[in-house]
Amino acid sequence: MNTSIIHHQRSLVQTHPSNMTVVSNDPSWWPLLSFDLLCSYWAVAAGVVVVYDWVLTLGQEIELIWRQRWSLMTVLYLITRYIGIPFSVITVLRDIIYYTVNGTSVVVAAMLGVITIARLHAMYKRSRIILRFLIIVFLTINIACGAMMAIGAKNTIGEELILSGTYMCDYVQEDYIQFLVPTTWALNTIWEVLALCLSVWIAVKHFRDLRRLGPSTGSIVIGDCFRVLIKSHVLYFASFAGVSSLQFVNASLESWTSTSIAAQILGGILQIFSGIQMFVLGPRLILSVREYHAKLVANSDAETSIRSIVFQERVHVSTSSTV
Repeated sequence: MNTSIIHHQRSLVQTHPSNMTVVSNDPSWWPLLSFDLLCSYWAVAAGVVVVYDWVLTLGQEIELIWRQRWSLMTVLYLITRYIGIPFSVITVLRDIIYYTVNGTSVVVAAMLGVITIARLHAMYKRSRIILRFLIIVFLTINIACGAMMAIGAKNTIGEELILSGTYMCDYVQEDYIQFLVPTTWALNTIWEVLALCLSVWIAVKHFRDLRRLGPSTGSIVIGDCFRVLIKSHVLYFASFAGVSSLQFVNASLESWTSTSIAAQILGGILQIFSGIQMFVLGPRLILSVREYHAKLVANSDAETSIRSIVFQERVHVSTSSTV
């Protein structure tokens, strides 16, 4: 069984509230069947991308996550990383767990927000003022998004379709519910734009200070750290901006027709990029910082070892000369 959220007028078949099963062999439903099948293919493709990235970064994850001291960032990384694989499976089997898919999206978005707050808090030298400001904005936006998700779930009715022998699940919503998804994305876009502006502003400020103070070992390390933070954040924001734009366009197409070729292609692209944004680039916000820190420690250990070897050689030469 596959699932689709359908916004269309049913002129040939009507369902009674007491009987939520629709049976029809009318050919007019065939475009809907093709659309739902294509959505399943796109869902599988999105899952393959998430699993491929997990396999690609498994070595780094074992070294930088599992073998390190556990912290809040470790827990957030593991949840956002490993919730992506079952999420992809659930998306394919979304006839069973429609509400779980939407709820998971809200929870993952909140976790990515916590990661962003932690990064900004560190970049602003653990300023309590910036931390309180970010928490207030974060809670306001996420509480509003959670409330809209709950309203949408409460006003969504599920029913079974048997179309030309194919079993499907249909979720029918009130017209005003269609505008809740773009609204939640608009609120999340405000949050991401705010986070990007704060990141860029503090990074520019630090680079100016480092240029004024002149080159030194400490300034070079701080500058490189900020470059890593900004690079990963800008990449993540670009992916979010792309997904957000696709969400708005997709909502406008759904209000026109959900079975058009444009809606099918756009919906598939949106599904893949949403998975990449949440479950690939999201965890990499943590992995990139851990990787940079590991390289920094390795280089420091190597430098210490070289100094130790040079010191031992000098001692050996000095001892030999006295003998």
